[in-house]
Amino acid sequence: KILFPMLSSISELRQTKLLLERAKASLRKDKVKFNEKILIGGMIEIPAAAISADIFAQELDFLSIGTNDLIQYALAIDRTDDAVSHLYNPLHPAVLKLIALTIKSAHKYKKSIAVCGEMAGEPKLTKLLIGMGVEQLSMHPSHILSVKEKVLNSSIKNIKSSVLRLLNLNEVDKIETLLKKINQSY
Repeated sequence: KILFPMLSSISELRQTKLLLERAKASLRKDKVKFNEKILIGGMIEIPAAAISADIFAQELDFLSIGTNDLIQYALAIDRTDDAVSHLYNPLHPAVLKLIALTIKSAHKYKKSIAVCGEMAGEPKLTKLLIGMGVEQLSMHPSHILSVKEKVLNSSIKNIKSSVLRLLNLNEVDKIETLLKKINQSY
């Protein structure tokens, strides 16, 4: 698989795909074996890419949401700046809407969807993400066991309706309250 990072426009993606096709042609010319059917994906990590996810999903084989950058750019917050890092919040309604929009676009075109970044490795967010329809989680190895436990002890069928209600909330404190109930119930 090849994953293109920091996508922002369809023309940029098409230029990148053209460069990939040129590289493939060069390999063919030099009689170098390679996977002709290699899957091409896009990293959705800026708000413009999430808003355009429907277009990207039509042209790519899979999507991956880079939550660290997506949150930072959506909220205009540098998470490494102590003066504002307390405002960095993965449960901000706008962030959740961008993630949900990307997932919906991937599903619409039957493309796989992954999440990478700190959200993927945060056990308290696992049920939320799988309830939203995320199929793959990419995380630091130290988080795998706790996230796996959450996945194995989850009823996706029961989570989905609660997650849908959560996504319609517009206040972080109400989102956090419902998420606690989801994590305790399903």
